[in-house]
Amino acid sequence: MTDPTSPRHTVLRDRHEALGASFTDFGGWLMPVRYTSDLAEHHAVRTAAGLFDISHMAEIEVRGADAARFLDYAVSGRMSALAVDQAKYTLLLDPSGGIVDDLIVYRAADDAYLVVANAGNRDAAVAALTERARDFDVVVDDCTDHIALIAVQGPRSQEIVEATAQITALSQPLSDLRYYRRGHAEFAAADGTRVPMHLARTGYTGEDGFELFIRASLAGELWDALLAAGEPLGLVPAGLAARDTLRLEAGMPLYGHELGLDILPAQAGLGRTVAVDKDDFVGKAALETVVAGDAPVLVGLVSEGRRAGRAGYPVRHGDQTVGEVSSGALSPTLGHPIALAFVPPALAAEGTELAIDVRGTAIPATVTALPFYRRKK
Repeated sequence: MTDPTSPRHTVLRDRHEALGASFTDFGGWLMPVRYTSDLAEHHAVRTAAGLFDISHMAEIEVRGADAARFLDYAVSGRMSALAVDQAKYTLLLDPSGGIVDDLIVYRAADDAYLVVANAGNRDAAVAALTERARDFDVVVDDCTDHIALIAVQGPRSQEIVEATAQITALSQPLSDLRYYRRGHAEFAAADGTRVPMHLARTGYTGEDGFELFIRASLAGELWDALLAAGEPLGLVPAGLAARDTLRLEAGMPLYGHELGLDILPAQAGLGRTVAVDKDDFVGKAALETVVAGDAPVLVGLVSEGRRAGRAGYPVRHGDQTVGEVSSGALSPTLGHPIALAFVPPALAAEGTELAIDVRGTAIPATVTALPFYRRKK
């Protein structure tokens, strides 16, 4: 179990300090929140590329003859349908249908998967998967401490990874690697050894990009190599502040804000991630019997001006408080305030006029379709 009283740090902490990063405690980890400017880092990802240390994320291997059948039972989606090296976004539900965590699951082989969970939910995810594995022929192995994860995100990300000379022996050209697919390569370490690594075309920014898995002891060398290759192409190190505004513009949920144990998948707009036709999975019975009724649902809100609603701010309809902002910011890309909020279904239709109470002032806000921002193909 991780110690909740003492923030951990990734193997790249020295690099972050050398680059002048400011740090914050995030999910029990001391992580860079910014290096120079939130806005500059955000715009770099939208126009060129950003380099993110996401080694705080949890990696959990599931291996064994029953791996596919087990994950079909343990999570909301149908993991048995994945091809080898395909990934899928899914949910880890509790028996009442609430969300323990949101995950990305990669199929590594016919009998092996890699589950990537949120840093703050590492213990909960490992415990839930381990408990659910009791009646299956599988091994659940928390390998977080042995794997580093680095993301290159932005329209020039493919160009940057291809320019990194130490990344060799690609299993396929990156141009052929589809979204939510994983490729393989070797990393040429400084000591002359070549070690395997994985490149997934996934991300949390709304841009094209890659998440690179490598042995933790070589994370520093990979970070340096990517930065050296990418700086001439506009790559900058980027922190959690930019990552948050990027994912918000892309309408992507954040656990503890849009997701939690008290939120059902349908409320967060994630009903599509639940394979309701599976014979059984944890949370199925609850989802079949729970009647949502007037349970709040997640919507996007846009406003004019510069005053943005933040998490926890009330949402109003006339003189009544009808909901609450879960995430909000002044969008660096769009130039106006955006927010995600939970409101009654009767007020969730696109075009509905609401207001956000920003420190006592009602700021008009309109329900809009998500995402707020969609990259050009």
